[in-house]
Amino acid sequence: MRMLWALLILGWAVAAPAQPRPLYPDLPSAEQPVRRVRTTGYTLALSWAPERCHRRGADDSDPTCADPRTAAGFTLHGLWPDGDGPNRWPQYCHPVGLLTPREMAAGGGATPSPQLMQHEWAKHGSCMTDDPARYLREEARLFRAVRVPDMGALARRRELTAEQVARAFAAANPGMRPGAVRLNLNRRGWLEEVWLCLGLDKRARPCPASQGGVAGGEAVRIETGGRRVTAYRRG
Repeated sequence: MRMLWALLILGWAVAAPAQPRPLYPDLPSAEQPVRRVRTTGYTLALSWAPERCHRRGADDSDPTCADPRTAAGFTLHGLWPDGDGPNRWPQYCHPVGLLTPREMAAGGGATPSPQLMQHEWAKHGSCMTDDPARYLREEARLFRAVRVPDMGALARRRELTAEQVARAFAAANPGMRPGAVRLNLNRRGWLEEVWLCLGLDKRARPCPASQGGVAGGEAVRIETGGRRVTAYRRG
């Protein structure tokens, strides 16, 4: 009988779904201090999930990689206010509390990681509004308005460059020019993020010189995870 109960308990433990990790505060530090400066525009940062999930391997604790709907395309990293030069962007403008489930729901799942949402709200959103739901709703709206080019086709190109990826995004989004797109690559040249530069009106604008990212002629490789990736997202 004891053996039967042990097997039942073990079976329940294996089948029980993983509990979400509790949120913890995201606070300024000596390396990431409070910075209250004028906002001159915004950056919408899109994370390329296949590269993230390829690096992490089979990690079911990562909500991005555990869900095939998000693991095969872009997810929202965040909406960041920009400043007037390098290391001059506003951040951690006022203390914030932990996000509630209702506030996180305003993001509509664009950012699968609750802790990342907490970080983005504390570091960036606090410099844009006092209302976390408003911030999460606005960044999700902008994310869903982006039309993504066929990433699978880009991944299959030989000698793909950052300029070609930027042109593909511009071609898919009316009113956007290649100069409004910056890419973030890892040390081996694989795409990690796409940064879209926005003006104060939240429309595409040329990226400022301080934006960072790789040069247009830089070689780019795109991980697809051996699966059909999300090719196109309609607003």
